[in-house]
Amino acid sequence: MATVRVEPSGVEFDVGPKESVAEAAWRQDVTWPTKCFGQAECMVCFVKVIDGELQTVPPGDDELFEMRTRLPRRLRSPLVRLACRLQIKGAGVVLEKKGVQPPPG
Repeated sequence: MATVRVEPSGVEFDVGPKESVAEAAWRQDVTWPTKCFGQAECMVCFVKVIDGELQTVPPGDDELFEMRTRLPRRLRSPLVRLACRLQIKGAGVVLEKKGVQPPPG
C-alpha cells in the first residue's frame, strides 16, 4: 500500500496494488468528484500529479485514448491523469484535485 496526498484539501489515503486512486478513495469514503464512477467517460475525476510522478504506473492505452478524445485540449498535459485509471506503485505521490473531501465524521 502507498499513501497518496491530495491538495488543496490535504486529504491522505492508502491506495492498494492494482487499485486506482478513485477506487481507493471511494473504498475509504473519501469524496471524489465523478459522474461515471470509474468508466473513464466523464473526465470529471482528472488529477494533476504534482509530486512523485515516478511512483505512478504509466497510463495505459485506454486512459490515453479517452483523455485524447474526451478531455479538453487546454487540460491535457503529461502530468494530467484520470484518477479512475491512475495506479500508484510507491510512496510520495501528491495529486491536485479540487472537490476532494475527507470521510464524514
